[in-house]
Amino acid sequence: MQDENGFYYHPDPSDPETRVYVRKGQAGAEFRLWRKGRPEVWERHEWLPHAVILAAAAMYKERGSASDPLALYDLNVANALIREAERTRR
Repeated sequence: MQDENGFYYHPDPSDPETRVYVRKGQAGAEFRLWRKGRPEVWERHEWLPHAVILAAAAMYKERGSASDPLALYDLNVANALIREAERTRR
């Protein structure tokens, strides 16, 4: 899907108020979270390269946290959206 902020997907199909935007960065896919009614989520969080998300996931795992950033940030979906964005620019 696409809107004025770019290409996005819903990380949880049952939650249409949360979106993950994707774009192609220098090192590959980059992600940015958006939540309806919470503009501070978009404003305070910059674009994150996939490597940063992997590092965060490792830190969460080391701490024994039940949270897993990889549940939100799907590299396969991001790459598919990046390919779609590149096709639409042609």
